[in-house]
Amino acid sequence: MAPWAGMTEPGHWVAIGLGANLGDRGQALAQALQAIGGLPGTRLVAVSSLYSTAPVDSSGPDYLNAVAAVRTTLQPLALLDALQAIELAAGRERPYRNAPRTLDLDIELWDDERIALPRLSVPHPRMHERAFVLVPLAEIAPERVTPAQLQAVAGQGIRLAHKPGWHLRQA
Repeated sequence: MAPWAGMTEPGHWVAIGLGANLGDRGQALAQALQAIGGLPGTRLVAVSSLYSTAPVDSSGPDYLNAVAAVRTTLQPLALLDALQAIELAAGRERPYRNAPRTLDLDIELWDDERIALPRLSVPHPRMHERAFVLVPLAEIAPERVTPAQLQAVAGQGIRLAHKPGWHLRQA
């Protein structure tokens, strides 16, 4: 069952994009998932396979990417702050826009809501342009991605790196 379908527990369904292209990328993503699942009022519901992608609007080594679905009682900016703290703990630096990174965590979707705040826009403004978000999102929440959206990013290089459960072996 898709993570958003038919659930009635309190809180919000959130899709979080994960990426890293510096250091031990797989380990960084596995540790980030563990940290996300440990946030107050937050439960990890689903994790996509791990995908390898070339940098988009960036440079450096290839990224490893995944998407996780969580159920959380946190509010949007509180979750954003917590995700940025996880990035910082993983050595994330922001020397310039789209710099290579040890960890990148983005809120892609928040229930069916649209959020427009100075620090947060949901749905993520570029998610529909990026195979590294849409392909793993389609894996865990196929109702959230249309065939036309997948077709629009079909030319972007993305390949399966590890199947579901990769994060359980890495942590």
